[in-house]
Order: sequence, then C-alpha cells, then structure tokens
Amino acid sequence: MDMFQKFNTQLEEEQEIREKIREIVRQIDSESKEAVTVLQVIHKSLTDVMPACQKAREIFERCNVMYQKLAHVVPTGQYYRFSDHWNWTTQRLVSLIALVIYLEAGILVSRDTSAEILGLKSNSSDGFHLDLEMYLMGILQMSNDLSRFAINSVTLGDYSRVLLLQDFIANLSSGFRLLNLKNDALRKRFDGLKYDVKKIEEIVYDLSIRGLLIKPVDMESLPESSNNASMKED
Repeated sequence: MDMFQKFNTQLEEEQEIREKIREIVRQIDSESKEAVTVLQVIHKSLTDVMPACQKAREIFERCNVMYQKLAHVVPTGQYYRFSDHWNWTTQRLVSLIALVIYLEAGILVSRDTSAEILGLKSNSSDGFHLDLEMYLMGILQMSNDLSRFAINSVTLGDYSRVLLLQDFIANLSSGFRLLNLKNDALRKRFDGLKYDVKKIEEIVYDLSIRGLLIKPVDMESLPESSNNASMKED
C-alpha cells in the first residue's frame, strides 16, 4: 500500500505539472492567433505590411516571456515528455516569425534567430529549446502563406513581387530537397511546399503571357545608334 501511495503522489505531481503547462500554452496559443489575425492585413493592403510586422513583433515579445515561464515549469531533462503540449503552437509561431522576417528583409529566418525571438535555446543540450523538427515544420507552413501572398499581391497590382517570391520559394524547395526526410509529417508538409512552388510558377507564367511582368532591357535589340550613344556616355 505504501508503494502505491507513492505512485499516486507521483501521478498527482505530474498532473499538476501538465495543468500548469496547459495554462501557459493556452496563453501562448491565444497570442499566436492574434498574430495570425494581425498579419492577415498583408493580403488586403501592401501599404500596411510593415506596420503589421511591427505589431506581430510585439506579440512575439509577449510570447517570449511566456516561453520563459514554461521553461521553469517543465522539469529538467523532461522536455520531450511534455513537448506535445506546445509542439503545434510553436510551429505556428515559427511560421509567423519566418513570414515577418521575409516581409522585412526578404531572407529565410534561421533556427537560432527564431529561438532567440521566442526566448528559447537553439540546442537541446542548453535546456528548453526550439526543436529542429518544430523549426522545419514552421518554415514549411510559412510557404503556404507566401503562395497566398503572391496571388493577392497580383490582385493588388504588385506584379514584380511575384518574381521575388518565386525565387525565394524555389530556393527554399531546393534546400529541403537536400534533407533526408524520413519523418512522415515533414515529408507530407514538404509535398505542400512543392505545390506552393507550382502555384507561384503558374502565376508567373500567366503574367508573362499577358505581358504584365517587367523584363530587363535587351541591349542587343536596341537600335545601333542607341548602343553607340550608350558606349560614348560610358
């Protein structure tokens, strides 16, 4: 009986830990949903893209504080025992962070930067961290937002942006092709990225045949006098 009483105490302690984790994750999840709502404006108004990114960053700062609280609740060495509670929410936040970084700088956010923004460590050996799979899943989710952004950018009259998005998504796809994706979830999500690449390529093709994309000037096609004048100026 003493032995089972000890088991019961351990079960109650674990349940208490799980309840604390759920409460913090619920708060983080609520903030992530707000960030999703804030960033929806990029599909309606290109002039509001940067203000939306700034508001999203303020939300990320609040999430940073909550992740630090979460790190104190999770017992040392038991990250993966409880990680199913924050797995999906963290993936979504990484996706939103990646979207903001792309909109601001046109680059792919690194795992280290994503972890820093959320107040997490980059390596498992350092403690409560951003798991590599969570990061990769978040990046793959971001590609879907960018394919939608490409469509809406064209609708809003910004045709040249599609070329930049095409180049970025194509490079992202090439990078993932270098990975040996044995994880079923990652492999399925990567299939979604291939669809996003195809979708943007179709948009670029459609704009090209309609003559709506600005192409570099072909110097050889210019009249000889124009070429000579250009050379004299040089």
